[in-house]
Amino acid sequence: MHILQIGWVFFQEQILGMKWLNTLAGDLLTMVGIDISGKVGASIQFFIYDVVKITILLCSLVFIISYIQSYFPPERSKKILGKFKGIWANVMGALLGTVTPFCSCSSIPLFIGFTGAGLPVGVTFSFLISSPMVDLGSLVLLMSIFGTKVALIYVIAGLIIAIIGGTIIEKMGMQSQIQDYVLSAGNIGVDSPTLTKQERVIFSKEQVLNTFKKVFPYILVGVGIGAAIHNWIPQELVEKVLGHKNPFGVILATLVGIPMYADTFGVIPIAESLLAKGAQLGTVLSFMMSVTALSLPSIIMLRKVVKPKLLSLFVAICAIGIIIVGYLFNVLQPFIL
Repeated sequence: MHILQIGWVFFQEQILGMKWLNTLAGDLLTMVGIDISGKVGASIQFFIYDVVKITILLCSLVFIISYIQSYFPPERSKKILGKFKGIWANVMGALLGTVTPFCSCSSIPLFIGFTGAGLPVGVTFSFLISSPMVDLGSLVLLMSIFGTKVALIYVIAGLIIAIIGGTIIEKMGMQSQIQDYVLSAGNIGVDSPTLTKQERVIFSKEQVLNTFKKVFPYILVGVGIGAAIHNWIPQELVEKVLGHKNPFGVILATLVGIPMYADTFGVIPIAESLLAKGAQLGTVLSFMMSVTALSLPSIIMLRKVVKPKLLSLFVAICAIGIIIVGYLFNVLQPFIL
C-alpha cells in the first residue's frame, strides 16, 4: 500500500504536475544569468513552466479524447442518448459532455444538432452545461495542480449541476423556448461511417492542431495573468478580496468570471496563482466554473438558439449552482487540501 501511495504521488507530481520541468526551467534561466529569486526571474520561470506543461497536457489529452470521440460522432451519440429516459437521460447527457474537448462556444453547434435531432431539451442542456465545465482535460489538469480529491469533487459537482439543471429545464417544459429554426433543423442520421485506426489517428491529430490554434493564445494570456498575480500582486490584497474574510468572495468571483472567455487550460493558471496568494479554494473554483460555463460570448451565441426566458433560466441555474459549489468547497477546504 505504501509503495502504491509513493507511486501515485510520483505520478501526480512528476508526470501530471511536471515538477521536473519547473526545476529545469529554473536551472536554464540561472545558466543564462537570470535571478529566479527575484520577481522578474520568478515570473519568467512560472510563465515558461506553465505554458510548456499546459501545452503538453493539452495536446496529449485532446489527442486521446478525440480518438475516443471518433467512436461517438453526433449521430451515434444521439442514438445512444435516445435509449435513456428521465433523469438517466440527463446523466448520460452530462457524461457525454465530459468526453467533448470543447469550450462553451464550440459546444453550442452540437447542442443545436442534438436538439434538432429530437432529443429532449433537458438532456441537451445537461450536455451543454457539463461539456465546457467538466471535460476530462479539466480533470487531469486539476489533478496536476490541486490534487486528486479536489479534481474529483470538482468534476462530480459540475456533473451534479448539469444533471439537476437539465432536469429542471425539462420539468418546466421549456421545449417551446427553443428557436423554431433549431427545432426544424431535421434529424441527425443514426448511421455513421466506420473509420479505420489510421483515419482515427488522423482525425485526432487534426483535432489537436485545430484545438491548439484556438486555445494557445488563451493559454499565453492566462499564464501571463497567473505569473503577474503570483509574483506582483500583494498577497494581502488577494486575501482581502477573495479570502475567508470576505463572505461575498464566491459571488464576486462568479460575477467577475462571466465577462471573460477562456477554456479550462487558459483559466487554471490564474486559479493556481490566486490560490497560492491566499484566495479560498471554493472562490477560485467558482471563478473557473463561471469563466468556462457562463462566458459572455457563449451567452450571446446561445441567445441566437434559445429565447430569453430559457436563456435566463440557464444562466440562473448555472450561477446558483456554481455559487453553492464555491461555498461548499470553502467549507471543505481544510479537509481536502
